[in-house]
Amino acid sequence: MRKYLGHLPERDPLYQYLKYEIQPQLGGFREHPEYRVFQLNGSNAVYLYEERHDNRKVIGKFFLSEHEHDRGIAARRLEREYDNLAMMRSFGFTGWPHYIARPLGRNSWLNELLVVEYCEGELLSSIISRAIGTRDDGLLFAKLTALAYFLVTFHNRTATGYRVDFNETCSYTESLIRRLIDTGTITPERMSELYWLRDRWREQPKMWEDCQVFAHGDATPENFLFGDGLSVISFDLERVRRADRVYDAGRIAGELMHFFLLETGNKYAAEPFIGHFLWEYSCHFPDRKRAFDSITRRVPFYMGITLLRIARNDWLCMEHRRKLVHEAVQCLRRWTV
Repeated sequence: MRKYLGHLPERDPLYQYLKYEIQPQLGGFREHPEYRVFQLNGSNAVYLYEERHDNRKVIGKFFLSEHEHDRGIAARRLEREYDNLAMMRSFGFTGWPHYIARPLGRNSWLNELLVVEYCEGELLSSIISRAIGTRDDGLLFAKLTALAYFLVTFHNRTATGYRVDFNETCSYTESLIRRLIDTGTITPERMSELYWLRDRWREQPKMWEDCQVFAHGDATPENFLFGDGLSVISFDLERVRRADRVYDAGRIAGELMHFFLLETGNKYAAEPFIGHFLWEYSCHFPDRKRAFDSITRRVPFYMGITLLRIARNDWLCMEHRRKLVHEAVQCLRRWTV
């Protein structure tokens, strides 16, 4: 979704920055460019800038905005995302089929602005909804195969010899639970149960056994674009972190359940797609069955906390948010698998 806002005035400092610092990176200098401005959906102030004459586009993300007033925090987030984009491109994500959007510039003076190249493709969220609406299972199976290939490559290229520190994920889980109790989404009794379940998972050796990888950290359907065949593009890497590879795999699984529950009312309709995604992810290991077994033993936890994460969103009705919490609990109760 994009909303047209008009043309960027030449007197705007951003105009000068785009003209002299960004536009030359896209194929030449124009004396009098005209930039059309579109507002995009996002948790930050994110805009698309299109030069009217040659239709070249870039994305501008302002970290200092109505969503974040602390310049220090905004500056750190800007640096983190810029560095993460550059780092993952250094791992070879610069061509077909796996691509990370190229960072074109950063400017602290312009409200902690990050500029990245615009990439064409269809969002996973759109693909899921289209597949559900048209009952095109083949479409979604194919794109989940491509996503599994992208994520396993993302993980395997960045694997280390260090073991997963599951305590970090437990701390993140606590922040989710606190947010849900603060918003009245869960009761104190449910909060106590969630803490108890988290601690049972913490006791399981399986949650500590794998090596750390760089996880995408925000593997949601809004953060992946798809082209033809196996082509996958990602562009929002602010939350990249060292973690268990299943951090991302479980998030995709949880997002699929959420989509099917929201759009069809049937959580079980997501199961073939979740299983397909995990099986395709596992095929990139020497022993596919062993990898699949290891991943699926850990997926319920990460799937559960993904559902809790989605349940924080106040744009969802409270009834659906509580359904998500219920399904999260069902996942987390499988700590003995």
